[in-house]
Amino acid sequence: MVKRRKSIHETSTTVIMEDETDVSTVEEDQTFTNLRTNLAEINKFEGILGYILRNATSATIDLKDPAKLVEYAILSSQALDSSQEISELFAIGEIESVLIEGKDTKALCMAIGENKVSIFMEKNTDHTDILKRVAP
Repeated sequence: MVKRRKSIHETSTTVIMEDETDVSTVEEDQTFTNLRTNLAEINKFEGILGYILRNATSATIDLKDPAKLVEYAILSSQALDSSQEISELFAIGEIESVLIEGKDTKALCMAIGENKVSIFMEKNTDHTDILKRVAP
């Protein structure tokens, strides 16, 4: 028995759309810039160990102990992802902020629009004041 070869021809159409500056993208960039400025000021406060600010396209990291960058980044990401899952699981609505306290340090994590913010501080630092300054 002879096997026949099949030819499959696909036709594809390419659509090119001109990208105009989207107003929401400009607003998101402005929010990121404003947050970065606020966090730079907050980072000067006594007891603040640093921060991580990220969105879909960029990130800003300023930590006083760069050796802990990976640990802080993983903690930040997991805290925000877990809070989202818990919110959906228990239908409790939008999570505004998450506070994680350890033996010596604590982390304040929040999502502001498309931006994810994590601020790391010594345990005795007043996180409520920091929260008011970041998200008034």
